[in-house]
Amino acid sequence: MVNAKDDRKFSVLIAGGGSTYTPGIVLTLLNGLDKFPLRKLKFYDNDGERQKKIADATAILIKERAPEIEFEATTDPKEAFTDVDFVMAQIRVGKYAMRSLDEKIPLKHGVVGQETTGPGGIAYGLRSIPGVIELVDYMEKYSPNAWMLNYSNPAAIVAEATHRLRPNSKIINICDMPIDIMDRMAAIVGLKDRNDLVFRYYGLNHFGWWTEITDKQGNDLMPQLKEYVSKNGYWVGGDYDKGTEASWESTFKKAADVYKLDPTTLPNTYLKYYMYPSWVVKHSDPNYTRTDEVEAHRQKLVFGECKRIVDNGTAKDTDFKPDEHSTYIVDLCTAIAYNTHQRMLAIIPNEGAISNIDPTATVEVPCLFGSNGPERLSMGKAATYQKGMITEQNSVEKLAVDAWVEHSYTKLWQAFSLCKIVPDAGIAKDILDEMIVANKDFWPELK
Repeated sequence: MVNAKDDRKFSVLIAGGGSTYTPGIVLTLLNGLDKFPLRKLKFYDNDGERQKKIADATAILIKERAPEIEFEATTDPKEAFTDVDFVMAQIRVGKYAMRSLDEKIPLKHGVVGQETTGPGGIAYGLRSIPGVIELVDYMEKYSPNAWMLNYSNPAAIVAEATHRLRPNSKIINICDMPIDIMDRMAAIVGLKDRNDLVFRYYGLNHFGWWTEITDKQGNDLMPQLKEYVSKNGYWVGGDYDKGTEASWESTFKKAADVYKLDPTTLPNTYLKYYMYPSWVVKHSDPNYTRTDEVEAHRQKLVFGECKRIVDNGTAKDTDFKPDEHSTYIVDLCTAIAYNTHQRMLAIIPNEGAISNIDPTATVEVPCLFGSNGPERLSMGKAATYQKGMITEQNSVEKLAVDAWVEHSYTKLWQAFSLCKIVPDAGIAKDILDEMIVANKDFWPELK
């Protein structure tokens, strides 16, 4: 609950207001007004038509549940970024059309096609860098005291770029994937949610390992979790996974095989793309990828529900629900606003958090969040296996940012070739050359 002596109310901007995740964030904000009160909520998107579909339904939702909150949606950066305390950034440069190419071009060459890993992730990263930097610059120009919570993908490359290009900006790069997994861990051991867990974790974004998990009484939960994950991965099933899409079911279950590579830790699900790329390709349909699944399922449901709300003039019976993605973001805002020092993950410059990893690497580790942002916690040394993996993948991410900054074809080819997912430099070049044509409207001209 909010301290009775603290009567502040906050102004929040969702940058990427047309995202299908926006309704979940709005509901989480409305459900959490007792701990994070709002005076204003804004949407900003450069696609006004797409945003309007979400915004029109949101206006009804706010009018019915919290009419005291001022709401507006705009495509004007000055209007959007003026007088805000927090910016929640969730943009997708190139939208689903480019995501589809990120997935399908590599698959044509027998390589994993995925939006945040491998060639597809690198391609998306080069599109995202200028988009996120633009948002940071708008925030600093119009609301210089605001904080940005960025969860635009691919978070690893975006974080590497923002820390390098805007090192003093108040941007915190985050990801909800470990949060989703920790909620699953809590369900597996019979606890309410991730906030009942105390954890140690280290790695890169979408590329990390839990080394310790206890409950708040200090009881070691790792043996029970390891036994479960070794057989089932992170798949919970039953009501918990009701409505979970097929591709995610496969991902959660595959964690069982990833775990076997290092039974001393528990892995992030995305490691399957790096450790079992041949399996992933074999089980992928190059003509129907995750983008097609999202457009047929999540996007259709979200925009359909928004239209139904607008047509009916009420959101009282909506089936929109908060999710892990949104609760984590609001928890972070609350921790910063009220200086709670809650322990949560962030993607930040290493600076000794993992003692035997490059201090300039952009790593994902637990931090204590307060009014000055994240304070990294020491995770000690990475084991030999993890150190090798992290060093290789972080080099890929650094090369990708180098390529964007220097407009370097060679650096980008190096990034593609070094990536563990890509079998050799020849295939890397074939994919890169095709990616250059596909991204001609988004990437700098490479030399």
